[in-house]
Amino acid sequence: MMVFRNWSTAAVIAVVGLSVAASGCGKYSFSALRAQKAWKEANDRYVAQDWKAAAEKYEYALQQDPNKAEAYFFLANSYDNLYKPSRAGEAENDGYIQKAIENYQKAVELDPNPEMKKLALKWLVAVYGADKLNDPSKAEPIVQKMIQMDPSDPVNYAALSKIYEDAGRYDEAEAALLKSLDAKPNDPLVYQQIAGFYNSQGDFEKTMVNLHKAAELEPNNPLGFYGLATYYEEKVRKDFRITPAQKKEYIQKGLEASDRAIALNNDYAEALTYKNILLRHQMRIEPDRAKQRELEKEADRLRSRATELMKKKSSGR
Repeated sequence: MMVFRNWSTAAVIAVVGLSVAASGCGKYSFSALRAQKAWKEANDRYVAQDWKAAAEKYEYALQQDPNKAEAYFFLANSYDNLYKPSRAGEAENDGYIQKAIENYQKAVELDPNPEMKKLALKWLVAVYGADKLNDPSKAEPIVQKMIQMDPSDPVNYAALSKIYEDAGRYDEAEAALLKSLDAKPNDPLVYQQIAGFYNSQGDFEKTMVNLHKAAELEPNNPLGFYGLATYYEEKVRKDFRITPAQKKEYIQKGLEASDRAIALNNDYAEALTYKNILLRHQMRIEPDRAKQRELEKEADRLRSRATELMKKKSSGR
């Protein structure tokens, strides 16, 4: 799990379009007109992912008009895209990431648009992530600043939690994630993130408590209940330490979750498949031979139905 999922190039390009539209028209000085021309050319190069040319044009636009605050983020991002982690240690390459840092910081300081400030901070955190400079001590105060700017955004708490988790500060990681519940107590994604943390810590019970909460917050979404079934099935199949009573309990809960998913979508091939597998687990611990045959018959029916649905899907029917 990354600290932040970097915006895709397409998503940031959409921001370029909004910025161009917002720049508007009006009276300009000669230097401002040159800055506006360079800005447009820079955006064209950015959209084409010609990062070096884009950076040069953004630099020129800012030389002509240092107050064009919206250019700092895109200049930083162009340098960021020029940086290659595999070439760390090369002077030119390292210079790109330092210029990215400097200009992200300027975007935070100078851009009056709060959304652009937050975007610059997110990318700045990513610069210090494991994929690039791998310096969580620099990332932590940035995320803390983001939380101060917007205490209602649970993504920031998840980012802080990940920084603590990577540093082995597990109690602080848990506490940061739990604070996201105060920000959005009815957001399924928050519970999914908390479940992901507990799962990484090997705490199955807390993982499932939070996955159940996430699923119940979207009672008409079969995906959440299907996800529960997959977790229970994996636990039964892989964990040889659980007791027979626990195995029976997890199989039953997995079947209940599968039934919830199938009730919402009768053609949910994946949910049918997992119910089939869970029934076979149940069959193996069932002492009654007649009951075993019933379970096997039902499992076979579900498997056939799932196979039929998958064939239809693959053929486009």
